[in-house]
Amino acid sequence: MSKNQFAIGIVFLLAGLVIMLGRLGLFSFLGTNFWPLFVLIPGILLHVLFFGRLLPSAALVPGAILTIYALIFFFCIAVGWDKMQYVWPFFILGVAVGLYEYHLFDTSHPKQPLTAAIILALVAISLFIIMLLWGWGVYLIAAVLIAIGAWLVTGGRRARW
Repeated sequence: MSKNQFAIGIVFLLAGLVIMLGRLGLFSFLGTNFWPLFVLIPGILLHVLFFGRLLPSAALVPGAILTIYALIFFFCIAVGWDKMQYVWPFFILGVAVGLYEYHLFDTSHPKQPLTAAIILALVAISLFIIMLLWGWGVYLIAAVLIAIGAWLVTGGRRARW
């Protein structure tokens, strides 16, 4: 058997394997569940290039944004896209994390990105709390109101039996 025939045989084997796996849905599964890697890898790469001293600290802003967004996408793939109604404020938090990293790792430690990061983080956390209360938090509020009402009806002390 010649080397040429062996190499062509390997190519045919690999082509057949790729076609078979494609027909079985493997690539569809990978594309459906692991596409956020195309967002995560550039985000991590920007961090690596900054810490390798190849990029300026401003590269941390898009790096953090891409990384946080990819984590949100992985979370939604794992638990369901209907949870996006609760986690969308984390998109704002991604920008806040990027600005905070820029402030933290820039040699001059500029104050404007820190101020913007704090404001955006507070807005994101507030919106997340509102989203939680809007959904299942209504039941929590109702239970607290019932408990307070029961306490007031009984006079705020132990029942006299």
